[in-house]
Amino acid sequence: MHELSVVESMVAIVLRHAELNKASSVARINMVLGEMSTVMEEPVRFYFNMIAKETVAEGAELSFIRTPLVARCRKCESEFDVVEYDFTCTGCGGDQTEIISGREFQVESIEIK
Repeated sequence: MHELSVVESMVAIVLRHAELNKASSVARINMVLGEMSTVMEEPVRFYFNMIAKETVAEGAELSFIRTPLVARCRKCESEFDVVEYDFTCTGCGGDQTEIISGREFQVESIEIK
């Protein structure tokens, strides 16, 4: 149910930018959703329809752009796609890695009228 609070924040961002740009309506919202994000599309759609009701964002299409889970090795600095949550560096076999993408949930852009 944590989707409710993140969708409330997302709608607030969209409405703020729509107002700043004097939009009469929001046609589409492009979201970035990381592979490792705990946010799920269907609950986001459900809460969005509920929260955006009677706003300029009502009826806007939600588009999700998926980002892969990518890590960087702190030892050899190589970046690699994480497969099956194995964070072992594919370059040197090191285990000192950090996630550099794949946890995102953010508004990338909005299309307004």
